Amino acid sequence: MTTQTDGAIGYVEYAYAKQNNMAYAQLINKGGKAVAPSAETFQAAAANADWSHAEGYYLILTDQAGAASWPITGASFILVYGTPPNPAETAEALKFFDWAYKNGGKMAAELDYVPLPEGLIKQVRATWKSQIKGIPAIAAK
Repeated sequence: MTTQTDGAIGYVEYAYAKQNNMAYAQLINKGGKAVAPSAETFQAAAANADWSHAEGYYLILTDQAGAASWPITGASFILVYGTPPNPAETAEALKFFDWAYKNGGKMAAELDYVPLPEGLIKQVRATWKSQIKGIPAIAAK
């Protein structure tokens, strides 16, 4: 652990570093700006990424454009079948994620995680509607 070795440098998730009061460094981003790790700089990186050209939302968020973007960011998504073997079960899972997108941002922030930008959430919902076959309309809203 970097906190146990004097002078050590490491990379840990933001929530862990924040909750354990670990020291951090500012980094120079693609725009040449020194930025500190924060919910705002992670969200800026995700908001500035070109998700519309990222097949299956696979995108490495390293060095995204934007003066406020943190240069080493990651986003996590769920995977579901385009043609689910059980559309009703998939619809139930998507109902949960829809609820989480609508209501979970505050809870995520309280746990030192970063909600996805609203524009990206809209794009994900559009993907549900256009690419997942056989699910009831309620899950694709």
